[in-house]
Amino acid sequence: MNLIRHWINGKEHQADPERTGDVYDPATGEIASQVAFASVAEVDIAVQAASDAFPGWRDTPVTARQKVMFRFRDLVESHLDDIAKLITTEHGKTFDDARGEVNRGLEVIEFATAIPHLLKGDYSEQVSRSVDTYTIRQPLGVVAGITPFNFPAMVPMWMYPMAIACGNTFVLKPSEKDPSPSMLSAELFAEAGLPDGVLNVVHGDKVAVDRILEHRDIKAVSFVGSTPIARYVYTTGSGNGKRVQALAGAKNHMIVLPDADMELAADSAVSAGYGSAGERCMAISVIVAVGGAADRLIPLIEDRIAKLKVGPGLEAGAEMGPLITREHRDKVAGYIDSGVDAGATLVTDGRDFSVKGYEDGFFLGPTLFDNVTRDMTIYQDEIFGPVLSVVRTDRYQDAIELINDNPWGNGTAVFTNDGGAARKFQNEIQVGMVGINLPIPVPLAFYSFGGWKESIFGDHSIYGPEGIAFYTKPKVVISRWPDPMHRGVDLGFPQHG
Repeated sequence: MNLIRHWINGKEHQADPERTGDVYDPATGEIASQVAFASVAEVDIAVQAASDAFPGWRDTPVTARQKVMFRFRDLVESHLDDIAKLITTEHGKTFDDARGEVNRGLEVIEFATAIPHLLKGDYSEQVSRSVDTYTIRQPLGVVAGITPFNFPAMVPMWMYPMAIACGNTFVLKPSEKDPSPSMLSAELFAEAGLPDGVLNVVHGDKVAVDRILEHRDIKAVSFVGSTPIARYVYTTGSGNGKRVQALAGAKNHMIVLPDADMELAADSAVSAGYGSAGERCMAISVIVAVGGAADRLIPLIEDRIAKLKVGPGLEAGAEMGPLITREHRDKVAGYIDSGVDAGATLVTDGRDFSVKGYEDGFFLGPTLFDNVTRDMTIYQDEIFGPVLSVVRTDRYQDAIELINDNPWGNGTAVFTNDGGAARKFQNEIQVGMVGINLPIPVPLAFYSFGGWKESIFGDHSIYGPEGIAFYTKPKVVISRWPDPMHRGVDLGFPQHG
């Protein structure tokens, strides 16, 4: 069976692993590969390689780093379908969806190619007599990323291109469930001319994560995943003196007002609720229907669900694939059970869904609940599956307060044709990313991605300008060159003028 190894110091790490994990094809339910699980010693080897590479990469001219980024960008684009196929075979999402994921990662690489401009500082002349002040931004050193299974190419690309362009070296710990896209990306980066040791990839579980969080030579950690693990990563990493950005879970609401374009709202709800089988941190999982909106909207959603093609991600025309593992599929099905038991109206039931010829695959059909209330588990928990809940409210203000009371604040949306209602929403809603007649408000790479409340731990969002700030530290230089007007010794506090 194929063994997916670590990538350390510019090549595959050939030592036989002490432990391995299974990598499945979610469409068939079969084990496709095994992945090496890093020991503490192997994480240390990767960190040492990154430490050794840092001085040379830090001192590489920024324009030379830029050229490597340009070559990497071209290689990712030319191998886009290869990366996407690996995503589909290990994660399960459809091939078209996987291609879209790589394209969104590519956007961040393209942003990082502007690194000479992005690292420019400020300069103030003559702040005092013969004194100038300016700022520079310098890399941190060795930094690390811990990334989730749901975007095995895109989320790592939100991290390491930014960090590396800034002059850092990087240790990536991708999800052990779908590790191959990161391996191919590392190979392409090496082909682009990235020096050995600048990007290293180690696979594994909590052993590797804990070693990253405690290693004294790692200066910063980026993380994307569930809220409990994000909190653990943040407290443990910052407790060990590291800079940490930890993006966490979500329960994304979409308000539909009675004046909304219901056809648009239905298209958006189905696309955002069931795309990638609901395994997106920006998926819409709750529709808050105000007034009589639900009675008009739900039949339209039902009609669209009935026409969805669910099947293996590489199959032509497939719109939704399987979930990542059998355990996760069963967990999501358990949430559907709990929704029924709690008294929610099950409009469309996906529990008994199967695909002919792929009966052992991890498939679950699109599921729709109506009359969901805030005390139900299906409302309170992040299900991370193709389960969409409709909550009914009489008043728009009640819908806004429902969202603001939720502990998460990742993404949200409102559908309306009333400009005043939209303005009220964007002003009052306590969520980090807001869509107006747009269900998944993921910003482009020249902005930054990040939620509020328990959807993020740390002071920095990811990629964009916030990414530059996170992966560098500012330095202020105040300079005076000798001149004939030297005033001699002065023990007083420095004064301007």
